[in-house]
Amino acid sequence: MSLIIRGIVIDWWSATSGRAELTCGPSSNPHNDLMARMNVRMMWKAKLEGTAVPSASSSVATAAGISLSRPAYIGKILGIDPSLRATGLALVEFVAGQPRPTLIHSETVRVPARFTQAEALGQIHQAVARIVAQAQIRHVALEQLIYVQNVRTAQILGAARGAAVSAVAMVGLEIFEYPPLRVKQAVVGVGRASKEQVARTVMAHFGHIAAMDFDEADAAAVALCHAFTARF
Repeated sequence: MSLIIRGIVIDWWSATSGRAELTCGPSSNPHNDLMARMNVRMMWKAKLEGTAVPSASSSVATAAGISLSRPAYIGKILGIDPSLRATGLALVEFVAGQPRPTLIHSETVRVPARFTQAEALGQIHQAVARIVAQAQIRHVALEQLIYVQNVRTAQILGAARGAAVSAVAMVGLEIFEYPPLRVKQAVVGVGRASKEQVARTVMAHFGHIAAMDFDEADAAAVALCHAFTARF
């Protein structure tokens, strides 16, 4: 699988093992192209392994969605993609020295249309509460509520988000929110990536090739975005 970041093509399967073959767009300085290729490869490898990130230009680091100002994230993150009828949940763990993050658990809280909105919100709350009670989670990351023209849709999405957030707030976990554009830029490298692209790239991060439910992939993506870009 390949990931395109501002003209840089990365083979994700080899990048995480340190054997990336990268191709850059045309440049007037071949030496600069070589340095950019090495920087991106080395930064991603170091980031995923939890080691120090090599020095590199800020522009290359920004293109790759990598924060150079802090150590690699260590711990478990619960990613949530809120929706009334299909809330995606993904528990992701980062361990120091391991080349890849681990997808510990993922599920979609599917609520049939025959259930009332109140019943659907209750199921979302229960599912999130169950996971936070069973796992030693460090942070929770959610997709931010985006602008929608339909007021009714905004109300429903807000209610679903509130059901999930209330379960997290009751145990005192920190909650971080990220707009969908930032999530896609950090994980895929393309802010307008399709759901298929997000799902494929998320699975590549975990070293899996099996298909992943879109809602669960979105939840895992927001967890990865938090680990890769958050400042705390």
